[in-house]
Amino acid sequence: MNETPNKLYVFLIYAGLALVTFIAFEPVRKNEFINYDDDEYITENPNIVSGLTFQSFIWAFTTFYASNWHPVTWLSHTLDCQLFGIDPTWHHLTNLFFHVANTLLLFYIFRRMTAAIWPGAFVAIAFAIHPLHVESVAWVAERKDVLSGLFFMLTIIAYLRYAERPTIAKYILVVLFLSLGLMAKPMLVTLPFVLLLLDYWPLQRLRLKRQGTDQTSLEAESVKNEDGDSAWKLLAEKVPLFILVACSSAITIIVQRSAGAMKTLEKYPVNIRIINAFVSYLGYIVKMFYPTRLAILYPLQPYNIPKWQPWVFLLILIVITALVIYGGRKRRYLLVGWLWYLGTLIPVIGLVQVGSQAMADRYTYLPSIGIFIIVAWTAAELQLKLRRQRIALATLAALAIAALVICTRLQLRHWKDNITLYEHTLAVTEENFVILYNYGDALSKKSRLDEAIVQFRKALRISPNEPDVYNNIGAALKEMGNIKEAIENWRKALALDPRHQKAHINMGLAMSELRSYEQAIYHFQEALRAKPDWPEAHYNLGGVYLRQGRFDLAALQCVEALRLKPDYLIAQASLAHILVEMGQIEKAVEIAKKASKLAADTGQEDPAPEILNHIQRYKATHP
Repeated sequence: MNETPNKLYVFLIYAGLALVTFIAFEPVRKNEFINYDDDEYITENPNIVSGLTFQSFIWAFTTFYASNWHPVTWLSHTLDCQLFGIDPTWHHLTNLFFHVANTLLLFYIFRRMTAAIWPGAFVAIAFAIHPLHVESVAWVAERKDVLSGLFFMLTIIAYLRYAERPTIAKYILVVLFLSLGLMAKPMLVTLPFVLLLLDYWPLQRLRLKRQGTDQTSLEAESVKNEDGDSAWKLLAEKVPLFILVACSSAITIIVQRSAGAMKTLEKYPVNIRIINAFVSYLGYIVKMFYPTRLAILYPLQPYNIPKWQPWVFLLILIVITALVIYGGRKRRYLLVGWLWYLGTLIPVIGLVQVGSQAMADRYTYLPSIGIFIIVAWTAAELQLKLRRQRIALATLAALAIAALVICTRLQLRHWKDNITLYEHTLAVTEENFVILYNYGDALSKKSRLDEAIVQFRKALRISPNEPDVYNNIGAALKEMGNIKEAIENWRKALALDPRHQKAHINMGLAMSELRSYEQAIYHFQEALRAKPDWPEAHYNLGGVYLRQGRFDLAALQCVEALRLKPDYLIAQASLAHILVEMGQIEKAVEIAKKASKLAADTGQEDPAPEILNHIQRYKATHP
């Protein structure tokens, strides 16, 4: 299958891969941010929207925010905000740019390793346009998928150069790219394992020989032969890489356990996790060949799985593995592709359960390459045997590519905005608490409050002890003017979680509105006890003190809010008003000037004229 095409021929393949990928994913540029992680990661994260600064750089490397430690991913988001602001078009296009780059690098890798142009091109195009990869590209918060994918490819390329002529400098480059990849997404912990597979095929650094007189058994040589390296030597050279991934795994476990993202054995017992792993392994393969009913979240519902299903799926996995081992004696790509798929999915197959999903389309971003390898090289061998049917095979491949492009563009329609995405997900999944909650939140932000409450109540029927849901119901009811029922829901939220920050804030605002100032102060102080660095809580507490005429305390709270959030315009305006009431006119004027400049820089309404009017009124009543 070795091919030696001219440079123009290869260039046209690269250009075709880039063009088809862009055509498949072009609609993503019109999509909005979604309120599922995009807000937490980007739009409502002050460390990100502030752009790339020294403070945001340090934060990226020291924070465990959002139950993750991935500083390279954080820095990519801050750079986007530095360059483009909060314009979703460019954030989406950045994801697409990384995906196109990964596609081209993947083709380069297989072309360099095998010199087989068309199988390598098929792996690359299947990776590029498969609908399962829509989630990784269209979801801005999943930047970590495409970014870690970039370093995955660069690590392999650096390793290829090292394998051709080993030097310390080339090995350091392998370590560097793997380190950056792990700091983008720790799922790359299986990459040293992938490099070992590539040693076996197609690099053939690890040789297998027949043992015994019957010539039927195969085992790795334990000594170096003239055609390859021993298994022990190849393992030994990767010890630094395994140490690196062990450190990354330890950090990830510590971060996710401390944040409560890692689910306990009481909630998801070991037998449930194993059952879900069997189902997921085959489920992903089914979706690769029949990509339908794709969703942003498939809720884990182990008790709804028929008892026979895991055993049947396990049997199928065993049969496939046996066939691959048997066929892999002559066709090494079978074993490499299958172990690539099985191995790279291990961190996310659910044995260590993080989150409430049974499986996720984004988890196939790199593992699917293993299945594509099997399909591509099997088709290439078939093509050699069926020379007269080459046109039919080429036509079939073209139709498959066209079908994948169409499916991908259709799937992208569901990612247009929150409402569209959640309505589709609820149509193809059942008992989906997280999506019902997010759907209700999205409806609330569109002022479709009655509909939002309906979705929140559906979510409570699935999981009745969720304080976030009661808090959001209360917020919707208050906006509808039903303050009494809103307070009842916030009290339910606080009964379930006495430290619920938003419920305390909402109760504080409600009590302040009802002139129950001492109760308002209590709730704001409880919110600050749970989250001391919350500028909005300091500002609201200051507002209560202002209503009570306790100007010194009110000023202190506004100053603290501005210390935490220097561009907090409303807090600046409030502080100016407080200073006027305290008779500190000159300081109030100085604050008004700062607020005016900030308003001009951010495009907000300038509060300075109203502050100056307040000063005039104060002077008129205090001659």
